[in-house]
Amino acid sequence: MIITQTPFRMSFFGGGTDRESFFRRYGGAVISTTFDKYCYVNVRHLPRFFDYSTELTYARSERVKSVEEIEHPAIRNAMKMLDMHEIRLTYEADLPARSGLGTSSSFAVGMLNAFYALKGKYADKKKLADEAIYLERVLCAEAGGWQDQIAAAWGGLNRISFHPDGTYEVNPVIIRPERKKRLEENLMMFFTGFTRFSSEMQKANAAGYAERTAELREMLALVDEAEKVLTDSGADLDEFGRLLDRTWRLKRRTGGAITTGSIDALYEKGIKAGALGGKLLGAGGGGFLVFYVDENHRESVREAFRDLLHVPFRFEEGGSRVIHYTPEDYVPRE
Repeated sequence: MIITQTPFRMSFFGGGTDRESFFRRYGGAVISTTFDKYCYVNVRHLPRFFDYSTELTYARSERVKSVEEIEHPAIRNAMKMLDMHEIRLTYEADLPARSGLGTSSSFAVGMLNAFYALKGKYADKKKLADEAIYLERVLCAEAGGWQDQIAAAWGGLNRISFHPDGTYEVNPVIIRPERKKRLEENLMMFFTGFTRFSSEMQKANAAGYAERTAELREMLALVDEAEKVLTDSGADLDEFGRLLDRTWRLKRRTGGAITTGSIDALYEKGIKAGALGGKLLGAGGGGFLVFYVDENHRESVREAFRDLLHVPFRFEEGGSRVIHYTPEDYVPRE
């Protein structure tokens, strides 16, 4: 039996520039972090007592006699890609799917990690990220960027840079521990109650991205500014919050499905309560709002959103990992 634990990510700057159609021409970069909310994938080989060969449990349950019958596209394609057979897979998570936290990519990374471990093989972070990107963007033909898979595999607070030749690099943001703790304390996350499929939002916004190159390039420039604020111990950390406000107002103009009237009203409520800036996480349409709030205004912001679920969190550094490993003897059917 294998159990993997894979974190969710919170993207601050550069979202949209991680799309291949953009960074192949202009380059791209994001600043994101993973935090202590996870998805768990439990995988083992299914004993041969049943009239089905594979059993899956996620938001629904599937029992099938062949891989081709699996309805979940990521599971079906991952099993075919890695030649997996006769398994029982269970998925569970600390936070809901379709909520802007890269949950589908965290699942893809955690599932691949579990499959490799079940085969008795080690997959490093880059292999997990690359294959999760290929799984979601090519085999499943889902629209979107590359940052979620990379963040889930690596973990930590990073700048991820994308190059026109199709390569990328992951560099940790070098920030003093006490400054990082203050950043963590100044971020407040609230669940709006709306969920959506990221791939659907990405498709809806695709035309907008093509027409909003100027905004995306300005968002890309803000990645450098934000990184300087974080790494310069003499800089005012509150500028991070103001930059979040700038990047959110730019992002709103890059696609019609990015925001809604309800989301805009919630965001402005947070600003009026004292937040310096914030953004909706993910591709848009709903999910989680994150705000940068100094210690003098946290109570007023919490009160302004008393009807929403406040989700406390801490940064994490580990990325996807195998947290339980019990080898199995498995002989494939002839």
